[in-house]
Amino acid sequence: MKYYIILLFLSLSLTTFAQEVTKEGKIYEVKNEKIFLDGQDVTETLNLEQRTLIFKEAAAISEKMKLEELAKQKEAQAKKEAEQAKLEAEKVEKAEAKAKKEAEKVKKEEEKAKKEEEKALKKKEEVAKKLEKENKKAIKAQKKSEKAQKKAEKEIKKKEKLQKNFEKAESSLEKGQKKYEKLKGKGKLSPEDEKKWLEKLEKLSEKVTKAKRKL
Repeated sequence: MKYYIILLFLSLSLTTFAQEVTKEGKIYEVKNEKIFLDGQDVTETLNLEQRTLIFKEAAAISEKMKLEELAKQKEAQAKKEAEQAKLEAEKVEKAEAKAKKEAEKVKKEEEKAKKEEEKALKKKEEVAKKLEKENKKAIKAQKKSEKAQKKAEKEIKKKEKLQKNFEKAESSLEKGQKKYEKLKGKGKLSPEDEKKWLEKLEKLSEKVTKAKRKL
């Protein structure tokens, strides 16, 4: 039952793209909630534990792919904006060069050319500031992407810990039930002992329920 719950959770986290998972020297391909080996569907030939491990690793790969794709999109957007700012700067430089040429050619328009030069310089500074701002924005986007990736890794570790707690609680309950049934079958339990055992098993069962709820 525990592995069916894990399999359901992991299959929901997978993307529609295939992920390659290497286990015991074999390369499995996970796609559409199925496991393929050499192009053949081997999902049902694997036991629950094997399927859980493969789906778990595929889910981690899928999450990493999502984060990387998001980072690439943000980086491409920042690059595009930076290139636009660069084009604007080049336009300003051309306007400045033209103003200087006109000033040298026509002395009568020296004053006018000077004003144009100052205006172009001011515009260039504005573009430079804009470029610097976009660069900071790109750095911020990169940091945000890294933070998101760390958060995703932390979440995976948290889920793994919850799974271990659930398995531990389930194992304790199973061992307790077997021991109780063994003692009871041999007639070694007094009414008081049986009461204590039932209380103990009830507590263990509650632990399993709580651990399952957290999953």
